[in-house]
Amino acid sequence: MSADRKLVIDTNLWISRLLIPGRTAAQAVDRGLGWGIPLMSEDTLMELSDVLSRDKFDRYVSRADRQQFLRLIGGTARVISVTRKISACRDPKDDKFLDVALNGEAQLILTGDQDLLALHPFHGVEILNPSEFLKLVL
Repeated sequence: MSADRKLVIDTNLWISRLLIPGRTAAQAVDRGLGWGIPLMSEDTLMELSDVLSRDKFDRYVSRADRQQFLRLIGGTARVISVTRKISACRDPKDDKFLDVALNGEAQLILTGDQDLLALHPFHGVEILNPSEFLKLVL
């Protein structure tokens, strides 16, 4: 992991990493963790926690495994303070990922979300989907 490179991984990719470990999204998350330091905010961590607590995931992954996954992410990611909020995404719920990237000085947002991908690049931050990221780092 490079200490000078930072990235933001969106919630859906973290979920994909847990549920479907062999797929492209999971591979991109794993590569991303080797590429740089993942950044999160209280908001993005809370969103991930809320999503992982949904009953619909019970049949795929136990609640205990989901909580362990969240602890692992909490121990890996650097939680940053958001002092400057952004309003740029056509889906306002996605602005929190831009907040993390700009406040944490990330070089990259890794996402499959079209609303974020449409902003690429954003104030010098690359916004890539898993396939594009894997092509870049392989």
